[in-house]
Amino acid sequence: MDENKINALLSRGVEEVIVEENLRKKLLSGKQLRIKLGIDPTGSVLHLGHMIVLNKLKDFQDLGHQVIFLIGDFTARIGDPTGRISERPPMTDAEIESNMADYVKQAGLILDTNKLEIRYNSEWLGEINFASLLELTSKVTYAQIARRADFKQRIKNDVDLSLQEFLYPIMQGYDSVALKSDVEIGGTDQKFNLLMGRQLQKRYEQEEQDIITCPLLEGLRGKDKMSKSLDNYVAFTDSPSEMYGKIMSVADNLIVRYFELCARIDAEDLKEIEKEIQGGKNPKDLKMKLAFEIVRIFHGEGEAEKAERAFVEQFQKGLTPENIELRNVGNGENILELLVAIGFVKSKGEARRKIEEGAVKIDGEKITDQQSKVEFGEKTEKIIQLGRRIIKIVKK
Repeated sequence: MDENKINALLSRGVEEVIVEENLRKKLLSGKQLRIKLGIDPTGSVLHLGHMIVLNKLKDFQDLGHQVIFLIGDFTARIGDPTGRISERPPMTDAEIESNMADYVKQAGLILDTNKLEIRYNSEWLGEINFASLLELTSKVTYAQIARRADFKQRIKNDVDLSLQEFLYPIMQGYDSVALKSDVEIGGTDQKFNLLMGRQLQKRYEQEEQDIITCPLLEGLRGKDKMSKSLDNYVAFTDSPSEMYGKIMSVADNLIVRYFELCARIDAEDLKEIEKEIQGGKNPKDLKMKLAFEIVRIFHGEGEAEKAERAFVEQFQKGLTPENIELRNVGNGENILELLVAIGFVKSKGEARRKIEEGAVKIDGEKITDQQSKVEFGEKTEKIIQLGRRIIKIVKK
C-alpha cells in the first residue's frame, strides 16, 4: 500500500494502464490481487524483451500480490497471429514441450518462484468440448474480431485467415476467465488480446481485469523489436561474457531506454545517467555500466566483474582470450561456408548480411568480399571474429 511504490509500478516501464483509476484504488485497498502474465513457448529462450513484463510482474510480487506465470502450451499450437501477415507454421507437441522445458527456470532469474503460481492453459483449453466452445464463441461477435488491424489487413488483401487464428484472441481472453485475474500484463502489441480478457470476464459475470501494457524493447541494432529470429537479442541463458559483449553493441541512442526498462536501478540513478549523456559522456563508459548491471542480474556480481575484465582485455587492450575456442579448417575455404561451419551463422544468406554489415573480421581485418577464401599462407592459425564472438581457426 506504499503510495510511492504504487506510483512507480504504474509508471516506470508502462505504456498504458486500463483502467488506471480503478487499479490504483484496488492497490491502495490492501487487497491481494491476482496478476497474470501469459507467454507462449514458441521459442526456447526468454530474452531482455521478456524482461520488461517480468520486471513488472516482480513489482507486483514485491508488493505482496499473487502473480501468475501462465505458459500458453495450448495456444502455442496456433501461435499468436498478432502482427502476422500470414499463418504461422503449426508447432508439434514435442516442439512445444522442448521449448517450455526451461521457461520456469529462466523466469526464476527475475521472479521468486516460491511465491509464483505457475499454470498452463492446456489445463482448461484442452478440456473444452464442442458445446463449451459454442458457448464461449457466443460471447464474441465476428465484427469485434475482424476489427483487429492485422486481421482486417489480411482480409482486405485476400490473404488466408484460418478459423483457429480467428479464435486465438478468444482463447487468450478465456485464460483470464479461467484464472479469475484482476490484472493482466503484456506488451503493447497484445492490447487487443488483453481487452478480450476484459470482455469475456464481463460476459461470464466476473469483475473485469485491469490492464498494464509495457513498451516493446528494440533489439541491439536499434531498428526492429528484440527477437530471436532477427538475431538481435540478449538471452537470459547467454554466458556472462556473451551477454556483456552483446550489451556493448547496443545502439548509443538506446542506452537510457535499456537502463530504464531492463536494469533495476532507482529513478535518481536513471536521472544521473540521462544527465551524463546530455553532458557528452562517452557512450562506451555508460554501456559498460549497463552491461555490468545486466550481467549482475542474471549471473551475480562476481561473474559480471569477470566479464568486464575479459572485455577490457580483449577489446580495449587487444589481447586474445585465454580460453578461446579452436576449430580446424581446410586451407582455402569459402568465407560464407566457413561462417556456417563454425556456427557463427545459420545460413549463407545470413553470412552475406553479416559481411555487408562489416561485422566479420579475420586477424582484425574487415572482410568485404563475400566470395573470398580463407588462405593461411605461411601461418597455421587465424583469429576470426563476428561481432563479439571470436574463434581461432587452425589449418588442418
